Amino acid sequence: MTGNASHIADSRIAHGGKTLYGARVGILMLETRFPRIPGDMGNGETWPFPVLYKVVPGATPDRVVRHKSAGLANAFLDAAGELVKLGADGITTTCGFLSLYQQQLAAHVGVPVATSSLMQIPLIERLLPPGRRVGVLTVSAASLTPQHFIAAGADPATPVVGTDNGREFTRCMIDDMPTLDVAAAEHDILDAGDALVAAHPEVGAVVLECTNMTPYAGALREHLRLPVYSIYSFVCWFHAGLAPRDFGPPGSAAYGPGRDWRER
Repeated sequence: MTGNASHIADSRIAHGGKTLYGARVGILMLETRFPRIPGDMGNGETWPFPVLYKVVPGATPDRVVRHKSAGLANAFLDAAGELVKLGADGITTTCGFLSLYQQQLAAHVGVPVATSSLMQIPLIERLLPPGRRVGVLTVSAASLTPQHFIAAGADPATPVVGTDNGREFTRCMIDDMPTLDVAAAEHDILDAGDALVAAHPEVGAVVLECTNMTPYAGALREHLRLPVYSIYSFVCWFHAGLAPRDFGPPGSAAYGPGRDWRER
């Protein structure tokens, strides 16, 4: 084989179609000013993989949580479409209450969508021993309705406790305060966990509705001695399907001679 023929046989073509590469997950952000500490999904250092962010104009915590995102449907659809156009292969959001937009977003963007941590509930309940069920901690029990659970594919009778009456967490997140007493916020979540298992001793695992609760998931697990699932656990699982790990030979010959490169 001549040198030229060998070069042709070994050629590998790279295919485009995106603007940005290497960030599979696009995150729809609420318009906020509260601190997003490590562990919060709005902090880029939280993720073990690159992500794309898009802030949805007008999507304040108060409007999304207390007013069911009234009037924001088109803003969320447009923002999700922009993330996909840029390169996202899956979309998620920074508020569990956005389960209400699950079907609309998935139909609009044509890629997998994981709007809410609540979507984990049916799977987790199938992991638990008989007689055990999932309980939910939320930033606002007063605002979390059966409609949110149904949209997430979860049982609307799932036990729920909120941090509504706590010292710090709900006040900071819903009222979008520029400072956060992290220790007080953690106490609010631990207290809510205690209230959940006291009222519902059948709870065998906890799902954190609020994406801002993720930094405290480890402390809650140690406190309750129960599994705790969050938006972090959900999106890491979500990402694993968008970009499965290549374990190398002999099971994979990815990007070997004659194999093209493409993401879409």
